[in-house]
Amino acid sequence: MTQACCDQAPNNSLKNLDQAIAELIDKCKAQPLIEEVALTQALGRVLAEDSYSTISVPPEDNSAVDGYAVCLDDLSGDNTLRISQRIPAGHAPGPLSPGTAARIFTGANIPAGANCVVMQENTTLSEDQQWVRISGQVELKQNIRPKGQDIQAGAVILRKGDKLNPQRIGLIASTGVPRIKVYKALRIAIFSTGDEIIEPGTELKTGQIYNSNRYLLDGFLKSLGMEVYDLGRIPDKLENTLHALESASRSADVVITTGGASVGEEDYVQSAIRQLGQIDFWKVAVKPGKPFMLGEINQKPILGLPGNPGAVFVTFMILARPFLMHMQGYNRIHAKPYKLPINFSIKKEGIRREFLRVTRNEDNQLELHPNQSSGMLSSASWAEGLAIIMENTSPQKGERVDYLPFDSLL
Repeated sequence: MTQACCDQAPNNSLKNLDQAIAELIDKCKAQPLIEEVALTQALGRVLAEDSYSTISVPPEDNSAVDGYAVCLDDLSGDNTLRISQRIPAGHAPGPLSPGTAARIFTGANIPAGANCVVMQENTTLSEDQQWVRISGQVELKQNIRPKGQDIQAGAVILRKGDKLNPQRIGLIASTGVPRIKVYKALRIAIFSTGDEIIEPGTELKTGQIYNSNRYLLDGFLKSLGMEVYDLGRIPDKLENTLHALESASRSADVVITTGGASVGEEDYVQSAIRQLGQIDFWKVAVKPGKPFMLGEINQKPILGLPGNPGAVFVTFMILARPFLMHMQGYNRIHAKPYKLPINFSIKKEGIRREFLRVTRNEDNQLELHPNQSSGMLSSASWAEGLAIIMENTSPQKGERVDYLPFDSLL
């Protein structure tokens, strides 16, 4: 890897990445609104209160197998017992008559007086099917799932801020709760700037590129369960940029822009934010994505992402994602990296923390995509995650670095 020209800038001109993330989180002052939804509408939402179970799960001792419920003290001699009742799942059993066995099925409640279940494979029925002979070793509580084995009544089953995935929704349903309080989805306004950008489906002319950032952000935000307010492409004119930012800041909880955050003659996002509100910081020591910007208009946060798709990909996951998740009420916002060896070497130290698009090889080493350009998305599609190269370090082949797999981020 070679040093880019912007890596030669003085350290004090770039905001440290950890400090930038901390300032972003500190920007989140208000919790989102709360609404109650049916469990069938809760997928991907964020729990707005701790969830307690009002019942034990299972609610009674029940059988883990198809077989026969017996009392261990009744087994003696040839272990042959009369069958006194049949207990399907969902039917309340009567007490077990002394010296008898109850035919029982998986999930059925254990009758009073029984203290073990013998699976049917270890039994032999008489010809008239009125008696059963028990074989093999039998132990107290064998094949019995005790009351409350999964959940005790009164226990906290999920915490405020947990994201509701299918298994968590199923867990809530198992306690008999049909509706749950969740945070109202944040409304995020997005728009791209650049006269060179056109939409997929139209003919590409000289000097034009297709708008991939719009669809990249749309997918990111919807994967976080957020509502997207899409303003599309804004022309490279100050008045258009001012109007878009003013409208977006009054109609959404957060505004995210891509492009136009630099200081070129045709980049108007930064100057428009300064006219309408304020800029908290600009330029972060991250690669790719240096021109990331945090601002505010009408007391609404404005996130200015770079224009290059590869930089949008990285800055959203590393900077915007934890900020938005914190605003949405998530209790776990930071993905945890783990260490893996790299199968490449870094030639020179850089002053920015670099996020390289990598995949794992058969030896569980990280392989580097040959093109790490900030303008590329093909490397992000090829990769399985990001290798983190810390500031002022140049790890060599075989050294271990932090690795963030995409499935912990997306």
